[in-house]
Amino acid sequence: MFEVVKIKDTVRVPPEKFGKQMKEALVNLTQEEYEGLIDEDLGVIVAVISAVKSGEGKVVLGDGAAYYKTDIELLVFKPEMHELVEAKVSEITEFGAFVGVGPMEGLIHVSQIMDEYLNYDSKAACFTGKESKKKIKVEDRVLARIVTISLKGTLQDSKLGLTMRQPFLGKDAWVEQEIKDTRKGKPRKTERTVKAKKPEMEKQGRGGARREGGKK
Repeated sequence: MFEVVKIKDTVRVPPEKFGKQMKEALVNLTQEEYEGLIDEDLGVIVAVISAVKSGEGKVVLGDGAAYYKTDIELLVFKPEMHELVEAKVSEITEFGAFVGVGPMEGLIHVSQIMDEYLNYDSKAACFTGKESKKKIKVEDRVLARIVTISLKGTLQDSKLGLTMRQPFLGKDAWVEQEIKDTRKGKPRKTERTVKAKKPEMEKQGRGGARREGGKK
């Protein structure tokens, strides 16, 4: 998810930066240009770690600035499909829970929080499972899986969709309990068998199967 990548670029150093140490000037300029940008291949550029010139600067006629080929080291955040992420709930709305995932915000839609009907409490800003009474609220830590990714030009326009409707996902306390139950051999709720009722046709008298109206 977080990784360090190296790129090469040409950095324009304006005349007012000439008095500074070149390394400091290149770092400052690349920070202004790159940090916070979103690239489809790199992901979200979180920070510039270093920027070092790789040759002599060039001056363009009519431009007082100098141009330097520069090796840039970046810290980036790149979400991957089906990746498991630990996140904290930042907001609860009627259509789901928003969570912080690195520098981005993701949404766990109400349909992807639990395998049961949920009651939404706007005053308490929480969801409660109708059957299990499990509750999720702001500041809760959760384990979720990324199921949709939309990276646009800015963080505000970029979206992540997540789910917790899979085994061993959800609020930390739910996951811990599910692990304990599994170790004890308890089946998950979705694995429990339901006894079927006997078909009506099995109810037979001595004279054969019953028919409507009581006739034989």
